[in-house]
Parts: sequence; structure tokens; C-alpha cells
Amino acid sequence: MPMSAEELRDATCIACPAQVLRLGEFDVIDRPGAGSRYDPELGYRVETATDTAVCVHPYRVGLPVGTYCSTGMPVPAATQDPLAPTREALELPQDVVDLEAWIIAVLRAAGPGRITQALGAAEALAAERFGERDVVTAMRRVLTVELARQH
Repeated sequence: MPMSAEELRDATCIACPAQVLRLGEFDVIDRPGAGSRYDPELGYRVETATDTAVCVHPYRVGLPVGTYCSTGMPVPAATQDPLAPTREALELPQDVVDLEAWIIAVLRAAGPGRITQALGAAEALAAERFGERDVVTAMRRVLTVELARQH
């Protein structure tokens, strides 16, 4: 069963087009980078070359990488198993906007039996690059949304 609009908003970043658009109304790429930027007027990321709305965390939105909006690629049927984060998703981000997604990637890669250790390690590593307030904010959202999803 596909996620409801509310579940999709909870599962995705604040800079994700899934916050305001339906599945299929944006493309999905493998990670943030120079090919996408946040557009504050729209409230989500877009591909820099085409201005197409784009999600940069496939494992969060629950869709594989695809050109759903720009080429009309069909949205696949929902599965019960969440997508696994890529190796690149497990690299500590440069931008604080991607911190929450990184923590979620770390937790999903660790698996249910190692969540406590993964949370502690993620918090310590994030604190080396980001301010305490940013780390706490990201951790709170992850704890209230992602951990609830896992149970």
C-alpha cells in the first residue's frame, strides 16, 4: 500500500518536493550535489539544468532513481520493504539540510539490532561538522519519525 500524503511528508526532508507534490510529479536522483539546488520560492529542490522538481533521497521517498516527471516514467507499485541507502548516502553531508537524511541512512544501514550504537556514532560524527542545535534538531525528527516507522 502506498504511503498517505501525511506519511510521505513525515518520511521526507523539508526540502523535498514530496512535501507538496504527489509521487510522479518530480524526479528522483541518487544524492544531493551540484546538479540540484534548493529553490526557496518553490520550497523544494530542483534540477539545475531543467528546473524539474527533484528528490535526492530515494530511500526516504520510497522510490528508486527515476525520471518520473521529466519523461513520464511510471511510478512503481509500493513495496513493504524500504529502499536501502546507497554508499554515498552514508557519507556525512556538507550541508545541514541533508543531516537528517544522513542519520536515517546510517540507522537503516545499521539495522534494528544496532540502532543504539548507530545513533550514538552518528551524533558524535555529526557534532564534528555541525552545530549542537542542528544536530539535536535532526536527531529529534529522526527519533520521532524514523524510529516510530521501524516499530
